[in-house]
Amino acid sequence: MTPPSAASGREAAPTTAGAPPSADAWARARHRSWWVGLALAVALLVSAVVALTLGPADITPADILGSARHHLANLVGAAAPADPLSRIQDAIVWQGRAPRVVAAVGIGAGLALTGTVMQALLRNPLADPYLLGISSGASVGAVAVLVLGVSVLLPVAAFAGAVLALAASLTLAGVVSGGRLTPGRTVLAGVAVAQACSAVTSFVIFTSVQGDSYREVLGWLMGTLGGATWRSAVIVWVALAVVGVVLLSAGRTLDAFAFGDTAAASLGIHVARTRWILLGLVALLVGAMVSVSGSIGFVGLVVPHAVRLLVGARHVRVLPLAVGLGALVLLWADTAARIVIEPRELPVGILTAAIGAPVFAILLARRRGGIA
Repeated sequence: MTPPSAASGREAAPTTAGAPPSADAWARARHRSWWVGLALAVALLVSAVVALTLGPADITPADILGSARHHLANLVGAAAPADPLSRIQDAIVWQGRAPRVVAAVGIGAGLALTGTVMQALLRNPLADPYLLGISSGASVGAVAVLVLGVSVLLPVAAFAGAVLALAASLTLAGVVSGGRLTPGRTVLAGVAVAQACSAVTSFVIFTSVQGDSYREVLGWLMGTLGGATWRSAVIVWVALAVVGVVLLSAGRTLDAFAFGDTAAASLGIHVARTRWILLGLVALLVGAMVSVSGSIGFVGLVVPHAVRLLVGARHVRVLPLAVGLGALVLLWADTAARIVIEPRELPVGILTAAIGAPVFAILLARRRGGIA
């Protein structure tokens, strides 16, 4: 059976109208995916080093290497080489820029991965990690703890809000559908829950947020990595390692879902249970991402489409490449947010939206026939 396109439900990369791709076409796509993956890996490594050097303070790659050697030696209990940097420069590299770069890479990878999974599961090319109210639910939890002045609980509150919002969306979709979790009603239920959560968030902000806390809340709602620490970076990467492995292994299952529920069931997949499990994993991962960065849009929406244009629709190829491209996109978006209006900083969500909207329009124009 020819794997489907998760974006549109059509057969991937037809060679002629109505004809399936040839063996040569599949071989070329597989070969191209290896080269794209290699290019992404090299670009990500180089970009991480460049991102660490950019900013008001003058930091060189040698400074970065020296700081990393010093701190990693201390971490493993080995004899630490002398730190070539001043205390201030070392703090800028190790406590300021490094955890932010690590968190940006992990969050970008997670958002792109979950966006790809959502588009396949819901058979909706406009699906993204926030479609089912996950981001709006996280915002309710985050704003609540910020207003109460216990921001130390921000990751926990945002994560809990995201999971509860998804549970509400799926429960409502199941009730409306008579127990069957159909993609169309799942999306509509998610929109309803998202609007309800947004109303609660707006009410809390309007009635309770004042002074400096207003700027903090607004920055979080727009998406920012300004508060990233090694602790928050660990949260992101633990979630990505645990959940991401499962989602990356679901490529063939997602190919089957893109054909429709009936086709997936005919291949032996328990449709309802599998969809619940995968959507639950998406919520767990997105909850962890949002708890650290706030709401960052367009990465999970645009990146899967860009990858499919490069390597076709098979999720075995699309999923890992989406991880790499998502990491690269958010890393550069956050770097630009840091330096574009120095010494001030833009919320990264503003840049991802400003870049993502025209890029998505270009991708739509390149897709013949648009979105079905």
